[in-house]
Amino acid sequence: MSKPKTAGLANVSAGTSAICTVGKEGKGLNYRGYSIEDLATNAGFEEVAYLLIYGRLPNAVKLNHYQNNLINLRTFPNELNGILELLPKSTHPMDVLRTGVSALGCLEPEENFEQQYDIADRLLSLLPGMLLYWYHFHFNSKRINTESMETTLAGHFLRLLKGQNPDELEKKVLDVSLTLYAEHEFNASTFAARVAASTLSDFYSTITSAIGTLRGPLHGGANEAAMELIKSFSSIDDVEIDLQKKLDNKEKIMGFGHRVYSESDPRNDIIKQWSEKLSKTSSEQQLFPISQAIEKFMWNKKKLFPNLDFYSASAYNFMNIPVALYTPIFVCSRITGWAAHVFEQRENNALIRPSSDYNGPEPRKLIPLDQRK
Repeated sequence: MSKPKTAGLANVSAGTSAICTVGKEGKGLNYRGYSIEDLATNAGFEEVAYLLIYGRLPNAVKLNHYQNNLINLRTFPNELNGILELLPKSTHPMDVLRTGVSALGCLEPEENFEQQYDIADRLLSLLPGMLLYWYHFHFNSKRINTESMETTLAGHFLRLLKGQNPDELEKKVLDVSLTLYAEHEFNASTFAARVAASTLSDFYSTITSAIGTLRGPLHGGANEAAMELIKSFSSIDDVEIDLQKKLDNKEKIMGFGHRVYSESDPRNDIIKQWSEKLSKTSSEQQLFPISQAIEKFMWNKKKLFPNLDFYSASAYNFMNIPVALYTPIFVCSRITGWAAHVFEQRENNALIRPSSDYNGPEPRKLIPLDQRK
């Protein structure tokens, strides 16, 4: 049976939003009217977070106040450490964040919607600590201090991960990556958050819905799969033969193509440049050329372009970030876009309940149990 043209809601408008445009002619990708190129070049992630959550860019005074507030919000509630320690070492890090957010919703519940901005900032501050406290406890047998005086989320994440002053280039690249991942219109996880919000559920439930959706390899998990692909080649010479075998076997090549974009992902050119800069400081000198060879092959053979996940994977690898943490970094960024959409949904709410085209049996009579074959 062939899929209908609207399978997966492709080309179906599911609402209106003032937060982001994706692939609109003459507009490209922008957050609240600012192009992604402009934001990635001229603004830090905290400015972007403020823009998405509060609807406008901060001035210098407001940005300083916002960054200090986020620093102060990094303190864990006492019970959260114990909950993270109880999660098994084998737990997927995305499940750690989903559980951590859900637990925080029990410890610090949303009693009314007026708290939503404070909760969004609280989660933005706590997510790196949630992830890395669990990671270090189970993989390095130590309880880390989840607070730091780093003024950026990128610096905070890298300090908690590595236990030392973050490298300036790495901090910049991660900051740009967070901006690129922050928002992307009605993608699957954002739409899941809006569906949950439309039922008037609490803020934490909307975010756990989004995290669960982002966990899938067809959405956020693509960057992990992209890194696995890149690492599978020992040299440029292997790329063409091995990739052709994968295509012949109908294997999906992760990190390429996009549901919305038809010719290129505007975020790719940005992160690719930063990945190349990092590659020059790495001992893995073959990794970036292999990535380029994969990109060239996929375009020549399938006219498929790399999306943000592909070169983000190599950039994170050059920073020695464990692969299992790639998609959780996505969460640490996208919490800002999710929050903006939850606020927008709540502001002019209507329950999201689409209908379906029925293609099942015609009406029929129930056969008594003793007469059924």
